[in-house]
Amino acid sequence: MGARVPRVTRPAVCPTLSRVTIDGLLAPLRRLNDSLKRTTHVYMVVVALVVGVLGGYGAVGFKHIILWMQDGFWETTEFSLDYVRGLPWYAVVVIPAVGGLLCGWIIARFAPEAKGHGVPEVMEAVAVRGGRIRPRVVVAKAVASGLSIGSGGSVGREGPIVQIGAAIGSATAQALGMSARRMRTLVGCGAAAGIAATFNAPVAGALFAVEVVLGDFGVPQFSPIVISSVMATVVSRHYLGDLPAFEIPPYSLVHPTELFLYGVLGVLAGLLAIAFVKVLYFSEDRADEVKLPLALKAAVGGALVGALALAIPGVLGMGYESMNLALTGTPTVTFLALLLTAKLVAVCITIASGGSGGILMPSLFLGATLGALVGAIANAIFGAGVVGAPGAYALVGMGAVLGAVTHAPISAILILFELTNDYRIILPLMISCILATLLATKLMRGSIYTLKLIRRGIDIASGQDVNLLKSVSVRDVLRDEVPTIAPAVRLGALALRLSAGSDASLYVVDDERHLIGVVGLNELQSLLPDLDVLRDIVVAGDIAATHGPRVGVDDTLDHVLETLDVGYRDELPVMDGERLVGIVRIEDVLARYKRELVRREVEQEQAARQL
Repeated sequence: MGARVPRVTRPAVCPTLSRVTIDGLLAPLRRLNDSLKRTTHVYMVVVALVVGVLGGYGAVGFKHIILWMQDGFWETTEFSLDYVRGLPWYAVVVIPAVGGLLCGWIIARFAPEAKGHGVPEVMEAVAVRGGRIRPRVVVAKAVASGLSIGSGGSVGREGPIVQIGAAIGSATAQALGMSARRMRTLVGCGAAAGIAATFNAPVAGALFAVEVVLGDFGVPQFSPIVISSVMATVVSRHYLGDLPAFEIPPYSLVHPTELFLYGVLGVLAGLLAIAFVKVLYFSEDRADEVKLPLALKAAVGGALVGALALAIPGVLGMGYESMNLALTGTPTVTFLALLLTAKLVAVCITIASGGSGGILMPSLFLGATLGALVGAIANAIFGAGVVGAPGAYALVGMGAVLGAVTHAPISAILILFELTNDYRIILPLMISCILATLLATKLMRGSIYTLKLIRRGIDIASGQDVNLLKSVSVRDVLRDEVPTIAPAVRLGALALRLSAGSDASLYVVDDERHLIGVVGLNELQSLLPDLDVLRDIVVAGDIAATHGPRVGVDDTLDHVLETLDVGYRDELPVMDGERLVGIVRIEDVLARYKRELVRREVEQEQAARQL
């Protein structure tokens, strides 16, 4: 028997070759991406265009998902109140329960951050994680929210599409290896694209992203956001048409005295917004106490909403039909009051039990119902010829409640304009919206979005978590080299020093370093035309700003941020009693904020590894 020939084992070269091949194909793209990054503005415009298109398709696709879910659950895409009334009672109860069960399972299994209305999670990602959002959120949020809304959950689609669009922007930035600053901008681009495409409202989408999501109106990031918003609108109009979300009659102000009634509506809208937020979070707290799996909890919530719909079908789904009834019809006062109460309860049950959907559309629903209720009562008291139709008050109420709930009156006003294509009732809308927002901000610490984060220990201010700075003292970042000047220094020498040096402000102190005031270019500006005459007459002590903001050496940096918002300078004097001991600048606070942010992320990663 011959010698056995050993079998030669060939190395597994396929994976290596595949990897080499892929890397070789991607290498030119990486080099192109790196070279384009150096052209800052052009690069961001191109990427914003891409995010806008993707966000537009995401919004169109999400709408189709909702329609598919409706067809699967209710066997119709023409979801109407009459259709619901014709169904057996058990179907109206069981269908939302099944939708809630499936929605809760997806959230618990794949993406817990897909629970609820979505916008606070985006704001948290911007403030805490540099805009980083897991890509899987796109799919999980779309399916979970589609199930919740399609089965009759009493929520809207704008919150999910904000989260979906933001996740698209974040995933794009991560794939391109962008910095945290650019990633946050692209998150705003995606959020704007989602809102713009969903409501056919490009201006409102851009303003919502910068006013609510980012909390920063900086021009460098506003331009890409506008571009994404416009591109998403182009995509949505191509597939969905260029039509307003609501078709309303031509309402206008009947008489100037009617503005008083719109002021009353603004106050009531502010109170309703506060009640809505408090009931919502009260419901979430009670639901959290129920020890059931999220899927079962969401199923129970769906069944409760279905049972409520047996009496008032208008609480199911997003409620466009009921809102159009309030805007164009003449419902009774009793019906409007019942619908308002039932919708508020249904929304709170849906979200608290584990459903997935937005609160923007429910806020518009509550505002329309409240406005129609106020308008109906006003017509009954004063007569139809003296005050406008109830639908006019419904339209104004929509913007007032939305502005109060989100603490974003500018976005609310623009959303109403673009939802209705009606600019004739601008004055009542602005009055009611501003009054409602002022009342809500006075009586409620945060908006419906930021309160959710505050309850998690994250306090957002201008897009940053100021809680990170509560443990840092001013003495840790102050600069003890202060540009000081004596009170008797003449105007000529003062102007020369300010113009020649790098200091934006000079601090006027006496021999014991007691702060007399601050002199900067703002104080000098009105005197410069007469400098030749006044240079030897006016002294620093005469023109120093003596009542400007200042902080103590033991204050914390979150207080510094709040104080900087009040003043017009980028730095503050630091006092130890009456003595000036240093200054603190905004760049020092932001640098320390970044350090604390990195420190917390490292601690969270270490804690996660130990679990």
